[in-house]
Amino acid sequence: MRIVVNAQCLLKDKLEGLGWFSYEVLKRLTTQHPEHTFIFIFDRKWDSSFIFAKNVKPFILPPPSRHPFLWFLRFHILFPLLLIRLRADLYLSTDGWMPLCTRIKTVNVIHDINFEYFPKDLPFWYRFYYQFFFPRYARKCTRLATVSEYSKTDISKKYKVPLSKIDVVYNGCNENFVPIGKLQQENTRWEYCFNEHYFVFVGSLHPRKNLINLFKAFDIFKTNTKKDIKLLIVGQKRWWTEEINTVYDNLAHKDDIVFTGRVDEGKLHRIIGSSLAMTYVSYFEGFGIPILEAFNCDTALITSNVTSMPEIAGNAALFVDPFSPESIAVAMTQIATNESLRQELISKGRIQRQKFSWQKSANLVWECIQKTIKED
Repeated sequence: MRIVVNAQCLLKDKLEGLGWFSYEVLKRLTTQHPEHTFIFIFDRKWDSSFIFAKNVKPFILPPPSRHPFLWFLRFHILFPLLLIRLRADLYLSTDGWMPLCTRIKTVNVIHDINFEYFPKDLPFWYRFYYQFFFPRYARKCTRLATVSEYSKTDISKKYKVPLSKIDVVYNGCNENFVPIGKLQQENTRWEYCFNEHYFVFVGSLHPRKNLINLFKAFDIFKTNTKKDIKLLIVGQKRWWTEEINTVYDNLAHKDDIVFTGRVDEGKLHRIIGSSLAMTYVSYFEGFGIPILEAFNCDTALITSNVTSMPEIAGNAALFVDPFSPESIAVAMTQIATNESLRQELISKGRIQRQKFSWQKSANLVWECIQKTIKED
């Protein structure tokens, strides 16, 4: 079978949520199914680390598609012609984008539809593209996969897609995320926070990640407790807005917030494993991989009580109202003042993390492909 794969989000040193899902799943699918040919379609020169096996054939389809107008050109004009040229038996997309004008069977992974609920978080043309095309992608594909039961129900209701057409493929966690020893924790704290304890946030600095309320909550926490604890923010300021900047500038304790920028996996697992707790309080997530990263690093978790986060975290987190800085601040105070509670959450996280792995994810995607092949 010739499987054409949309590989546009495999970018060296720039993997985030969609990119990591694509990397981990495709690496396993290609190496574990050598009887099939996988044709990876990149939008620029690929890195050799993404050619996982001899049955992976890379192909560049320019131009680089990083804007809605180029997405349209790529997926609705160039891609349908390419699928014919490559004699594809099946099209697989791990990030949601797909051609509408094709007759071949398709498996599409749409991770979530947050843009339907918080459209103002995106520039106009991005928002327009997502809201116009993604409902059509969901209905057009032969089978659809998503990363949580929450997203499955959400997509089904919003886009009128039968539940029977949607498979749930949970995310996993990189195997490098493991607990670290006390000495390494202390060294990490010295490196980033002059040996002070800290809460950590990991993710793109996007309005949906709720940095505004996290900053406000940290300010409340510091004012109320007077503790020498910092907040470490790990991620790129790609979506940093004026509103976020204004709130940050007006914080009483902004000097206790440390920005690391993007860091590699080796540093990231040490940062998470050395923290008091992961503070992952987005107001919308289809899954939330940092939740698993915290569990796998033996780190306590504070997360939101909305969308998919209770499903993924189970009973191993302190849940907060993401729209209430006071609620988040209370959870921070509990973590900072109750070590037995923190250790209890860590123990529960060890159990919860066993439900997720990238091998399980890859197996479920392959099951989805097998169902697609059998579709009439």
